[in-house]
Amino acid sequence: MASPVGQPTRGTTGTNRLRRNDRWIAASSALRQAAAPLVVDLGYGASGVTAFELADRLRRVRPDAEVLGLELDPERVAAARAQLDEVRAGRTPFPSDLRVSFERGGFEVPLREGRRPAVIRAMNVLRQYAEADVADAWNRMTSRLAPGGILFEGTCDEIGRICSWVDVATGGVPLRFTISLRLTGLERPGIVAERLPKALIHRNVPGEPVHELLIALDREWDRAAALSAFGPGQRFVAAVGALRDQGVPIVGRASRWRLGELTVPWQTVAPLPDV
Repeated sequence: MASPVGQPTRGTTGTNRLRRNDRWIAASSALRQAAAPLVVDLGYGASGVTAFELADRLRRVRPDAEVLGLELDPERVAAARAQLDEVRAGRTPFPSDLRVSFERGGFEVPLREGRRPAVIRAMNVLRQYAEADVADAWNRMTSRLAPGGILFEGTCDEIGRICSWVDVATGGVPLRFTISLRLTGLERPGIVAERLPKALIHRNVPGEPVHELLIALDREWDRAAALSAFGPGQRFVAAVGALRDQGVPIVGRASRWRLGELTVPWQTVAPLPDV
């Protein structure tokens, strides 16, 4: 077997860290319409818990969903398989028949018998890379997708309250950008600037589209402060609705905004060409 492609991550993980992204994947057409709903959790870290949680949540909408965790480090694969033994033995909160497995692999996404995933999730994987490396990584991963499949690539904080990701189609074509925030206790949504995907995090400077979007979102969040009495969800809905009324092409409905999500077409935040 050829060596896996990629650089080792820190391995930081934890219970419920990726719950917001799990929810997004569960609602995606890439999963729901897949003929064979195989989902790859690429770079799951030092513990297999994110793969277990993802499989548990996906089975509620696709009982036939299967999750494959991939890691570069064989010791992490061995540790996750030991955790899986505990799941199979019924000694964890997860169902013992959870459709999960673990293998060694990286951006090349090695799969047996020519299988292709409907979804690849790569959260907190590209943080240590250079921005110039992103396009190649996207291309490598999406080349392994089944028709209609999607790569979800992004970043979150250590406890999963501040998240953002990009939906990327075959050919490494970015489609949408999403932020997802825990609204309770949120000071301002622009805090997501600290957790932007690698393709955007260095572009959060005046003049760049992503910077302008976050500034505008903070402005409308401040303007909607009076709605805090009705809960942070109502305040966020008002802020996102105001952006939409100003011409920002918001994707989705208020039911997603209440969850602390905001999605826009990639073109809305795409980095300006370097000169």
